[in-house]
Amino acid sequence: MGLPQANLPKSAEIAIASPAKKGWLIYTVQPGDTLSAIAVRFGANTKAIMWASGISNDALHPGDTLRIPLADASQSTVRLPPGVQEYTVHAGDTVESVARRFYLTPLGLISANPSIASLDRLTEGSTLYIPTVEAGLLVQLQKGQTIKDLAARFGLPVMQIARANALKSPTEVGTGDFILLPGVQAKTTYNKLLDLQAAERKARQQEALRLAAEQKKQETARLAAEALRKQQQRRLEQQAAQAAQQQQSSSQSEVRRANYVVAAAGYRYPVNRFVITTYFGARGAYQRFHTGLDLAAPMGTPIYAARAGQVETAGWSPYGYGLNVILNHGGNVETLYGHMSRIVAQPGEYVQRGQLIGYVGSTGWSTGPHVHFEVRVNGVARNPLAYLP
Repeated sequence: MGLPQANLPKSAEIAIASPAKKGWLIYTVQPGDTLSAIAVRFGANTKAIMWASGISNDALHPGDTLRIPLADASQSTVRLPPGVQEYTVHAGDTVESVARRFYLTPLGLISANPSIASLDRLTEGSTLYIPTVEAGLLVQLQKGQTIKDLAARFGLPVMQIARANALKSPTEVGTGDFILLPGVQAKTTYNKLLDLQAAERKARQQEALRLAAEQKKQETARLAAEALRKQQQRRLEQQAAQAAQQQQSSSQSEVRRANYVVAAAGYRYPVNRFVITTYFGARGAYQRFHTGLDLAAPMGTPIYAARAGQVETAGWSPYGYGLNVILNHGGNVETLYGHMSRIVAQPGEYVQRGQLIGYVGSTGWSTGPHVHFEVRVNGVARNPLAYLP
């Protein structure tokens, strides 16, 4: 057989009165209780109970807590068993922490305080009873109740109860005194605490899961938005690349078509060895439109007529081309050769395709030796690549 448990007669655990201070009892209302019956049981006045408990009528509900003034409260002394001491609850105390402090189990502490109002939240300033000699269920004698009654209810020998409470005679205790029932455990009350703690743990776990799910949802949304942004960026880059490729293809096609159309005209590059450093067209957001083709070559490299024509201009240009030559090829077509170091052709002279007209230099608005080559039709600069082989 195990230890006796206090969960057989329900009222033994729940309806036990405990003192708020000397001269008062705390009582938890049970099903079927009436205010008048409780007053008779404890020898108290109903109006005094109502006043002390802060209630305005005699309507009671199971679980309500009443304060019951004892008769002759000014001279009454509540008796505690030997080895049972009082402890005032401090902020942050729990059943487990107080039990550890006094080397008790949580079940042992609850058995000594079966009427704790809030098992999972101890009230700061409230009183707990601590058994320091022998563990057991601490109960308070009700009016008319005897040690023999308790022994019969909990299956304990009368002498065992008497020894645990240092009683020589049953008359040494009366209504309101505390009796320790050795070895009896408040299992039902303890199980309530475990249920409350389990429910609290479950609530914390559910909250943690909810927060984790919310964080995951937010992270998923963030990643989706980031993926969409990157996808849009890639699409824009692809569109820009395709547009550039199409523009380049169009330009190359234009050059090929122009070459095909004007090939019979017999254009050639004005220098034999060169590097194209600047093409025809826009050179950036803050630079002027480039109206020709820059062919870099060593200083003094010979410059030849790209096509047969008459020398229209040979000299210094006021437009930044330095020493330059302009040839008129007829049909409103002209070619320009700029930045020469020395001019050979003479104004009015007719030159043949490939005839020497000057030498590469860096005169005028120039950053290095090269020839600036332009093709003009009706006075408008055209892409030279459209006319060169």
